[in-house]
Amino acid sequence: MPCAPSARAFVLDVRMVQSDARSDRWDRAVRVPLLVLGIVYIVGMTTIAFGPDVPPLVQSLAFAGIALAWLAFALDYVVDVVLTPRGQRLAWVLHHPLQLLAVAIPPFRALRVIDLVRQLPGLAPHSGTAVRVHIVASALAYALVFVYFIAISTLLVERGAPGATITSFWDSLWWAVVTLTTVGYGDMVPVTVLGRCYAVLLMLGGIVIIGVASGTAVSIIGERIRGSQAPGGR
Repeated sequence: MPCAPSARAFVLDVRMVQSDARSDRWDRAVRVPLLVLGIVYIVGMTTIAFGPDVPPLVQSLAFAGIALAWLAFALDYVVDVVLTPRGQRLAWVLHHPLQLLAVAIPPFRALRVIDLVRQLPGLAPHSGTAVRVHIVASALAYALVFVYFIAISTLLVERGAPGATITSFWDSLWWAVVTLTTVGYGDMVPVTVLGRCYAVLLMLGGIVIIGVASGTAVSIIGERIRGSQAPGGR
């Protein structure tokens, strides 16, 4: 009888290990296909953003690629949750917010693509300098893609709305940059509810981007100063 709890714990541990192994195999198997579909999604969204200038056939192909990419991200999320042991599923969801956001909110699908690129084995850094470069490059990529896709997503919900001022691809990029830098000329503003929600996301994201950039710059400067003050430093 005293051995029963230990036996149950052993069985649970074995099941968790098996589940982790299945989850790892799934992640490795779908990483590249998801990355390819993510690139298709980025190209498709950019194509749709140009609107009437794009031939109908190309628009149809772009919509098909966008839908396929969304289905792939949704399927990957469901499978990951299912492969996670029941008692750990909530913890997995809380520790992987980007996957859920990528399914629910269009701009975050592009960020998921950057996340997949970072997971490629050949891009793993192997030295302290490489790690710093990797972090800075990743942060820059996340920031650029975030701003770009907020701009596109806002354009797609604004274009055609009564009184809309964000009606072209270049207008949306201009509005996103002006909003991000807190200049806010006011010549272009979203008029739809969803467009304003995207604007709030951009404002919040801008605070994070500026904060990360400032922190990174201070860290690099501090490291250079410490290096110059160290014995033998210049």
